[in-house]
This record gives sequence, C-alpha cells and structure tokens, in this order.
Amino acid sequence: MRKISTAIILSLMGLLIWPSLASAARLKDLATVQGVRENQIIGYGLVVGLAGSGDYGQSEFTVQSTASMLSRMGIRVDKEKITTRNVAAVIVTAELPAFARSGQRLDITVSSLGNARSLQGGTLLMTPLKGADGQVYAVGQGAMSVGGFSVGSQGNSQTKNHVTAGNIPGGALIEKNLEVNLSGRESLRLILRTPDFSTASEIAGVVSAFMTPAAAVDPNAPVVDPNAPAKLGLPDPNKGPARAIDGGTVQVEIPENYRENVSQFIAAIENLEVQPGQIAKVVVNERTGTVVLGGDVRIREVAIAHGNLNVTISSSTDISQPNALAGGKTKAVTNSATTVEEEDRALRVITPGGSITDVVSALNALGASPRDLIAILQAIEAAGALDARLVIQ
Repeated sequence: MRKISTAIILSLMGLLIWPSLASAARLKDLATVQGVRENQIIGYGLVVGLAGSGDYGQSEFTVQSTASMLSRMGIRVDKEKITTRNVAAVIVTAELPAFARSGQRLDITVSSLGNARSLQGGTLLMTPLKGADGQVYAVGQGAMSVGGFSVGSQGNSQTKNHVTAGNIPGGALIEKNLEVNLSGRESLRLILRTPDFSTASEIAGVVSAFMTPAAAVDPNAPVVDPNAPAKLGLPDPNKGPARAIDGGTVQVEIPENYRENVSQFIAAIENLEVQPGQIAKVVVNERTGTVVLGGDVRIREVAIAHGNLNVTISSSTDISQPNALAGGKTKAVTNSATTVEEEDRALRVITPGGSITDVVSALNALGASPRDLIAILQAIEAAGALDARLVIQ
C-alpha cells in the first residue's frame, strides 16, 4: 500500500483533533464595536544614506524631491546637477489605532517608489502621514530595517529577502488625537468579523441573558423538563436588550446607569463566551499544494478512482569514435528514451462522513499527494457530493 505523504499529514494533522478542540469564543474575537476601528495613513518621503543603491536614471521625482528638500533648508541647488544615488523616494504607510493619542508611537512600513535596488542601511527623513481627510495625524522618521541584504560586484549579486521594503518599529510619532466619543450613547452596534445569522443570533441571546437579572425572570413561568423531547418549530424571538439586526450586526441597548461609562459596559460584555456558527468550507491553494478543511465539512457517498500518468524522457550523450582508417569524424551522439508509467487504481467507495475525522480518514485512504487531493476534492464538488463551499486560492 502506498504511504501517505508527509505533506498530507502536516496539512490535515490539526483537522483530526478539531472536534475535541471546538469550543466557545470570546465576543471580542468575533465582533467589534461600530466606530471603534483602525484608520490607514500614508505619506511620501525620502530615504537617505544608501550606499549607491538608491534611485537612478529616469526617477525624476526623486531628484525634484531632493532639490525641494534642500531648498527648504536654505540650500539652493540646480536639480539638473543632482546625480546622487544615495537617495530613494518611498511611500510610508501605517495603521492609526482607535483612541490614538498625541505622543504615542506607531510602527511604519516603508516601500520603494522608484527603481532603488535596496533600502538597506537607509534613514527615513521626516515624513508627514495623512489620513483620507487630508489631515496630518503622525510624522515618521528613523533608521530602516529591511531584514535582508543585497550585495554584488562585477556582474555577480546575491540577495536575501526583500530589500526594497522595510519597517521602522515605533518610527512614527502621533501628532493628533483620534477622538471617539462613547459617552452618552443609548445603544451600540457590534459588527461581526465574519457575518453569519446563527452567530449574530447567538451573540444577541448571550448578551441579553447576561444583561437580564435573575429577579426579572417570571416566577410563575412553567418549568421546562430538560429531559423532554425537543419541539419542532421556530423558537421564540429574542426580546432582550440585544437583538440581531442582520447577519453582521447586533444592536445592544446600554443600561441607563452605564451610559456615562460605556467603556466599562463594553469591557463587561466583550469577554462573554459565544458558540459561533460557521460555513463549511474547503480551501485549496494550487500554488503551494495546501488543503484546509473546516470542521463542518461532510462528504456524501461517492466512488473515486484516481491514478497518475507519469511520462519520463531521459537523454544521454555518447561519443562516436570511428576506426583509424575509416576516414570519419568523432561526434557526440544523443540517445533518448521515453517511458510511460500509469498507476493502476481501482474504484474506492467513500461512505458519508459523520465528522471531520471520518472525512479525513476516507481521504487519507486514497493515498493521494496534496496536489492530487486538490483534484479529487474538485471532482467530488463537481459530482455534488461535497457538502461544503470549495474555495480555490
């Protein structure tokens, strides 16, 4: 029997233990508060101090920026005479967190805009970082860290990692507060990171149960026998202080005594545990041969036969040496040989899987490589036997 490849075992090892690890998630990991989010900021700047690896040739904007910078410093120079290659034009980006305050520092990413070969060893000059509204929220400056190198001489070069982009940890200083006023609100909205009606309804139920005091429960309500068989039909709609507006939004009424201290109320509910729903998905990446199956994936009964056709063409070079009196010439002769091997695979029946462990065991029994497994899953989905959404990256 053919051994299962190590790549399949590594790709699916975690899936074998998925059912035992499935548990509730914290509300803060499933949703965010509307209006409390990061904001993107961007700026254009110059990196100096490069060892001849900066912009050159047709990077006219780098020359113009250098001349403009020197002019602001009181140095008049003709831009037509600037030929330095120690400067590179860059784009600086960062994420401005919610509740950002003046004086805090941000990590920034610096990326080459021109044709610089490397930003290694460079220093970013003072660069204003603006938001979508055109206002300056931070200023970046500092020594570059590219995490690699690029060296070369006389036509030979060696490069490690990506050297035309790098980071500056704490390289930006926030100059303007980002105000988010929560006080006085009567309600707030929770935005799900992954919209799902089941998850939104579950969040609303958990938050409502947490906010409803035990004394508010009707003492005259009939006692429900936990051993009684479940009744079919729609459940009663949630009438608590939290309700699901749609699959991606849950609205929560803030108690009156918390409306001047909304932050404490959010801190109280964000650690509630919720059992999220999820869509059954199979994600495959044909470029890397990666296969990931979600915990709710099921396969209907199907018969599969999968075999590989291997064609090998090999060549060898021999020397043809004629006899001394034959009058011929010594020549190199190329000999080629072609072999075809086709694996003989019979049909194998995969029975319906009751859990992800059963599905993985059935697929492993085929003894396929990760790339073969991708083709098999696509064929199963085309046959209508895959109860999951197939996502191809």
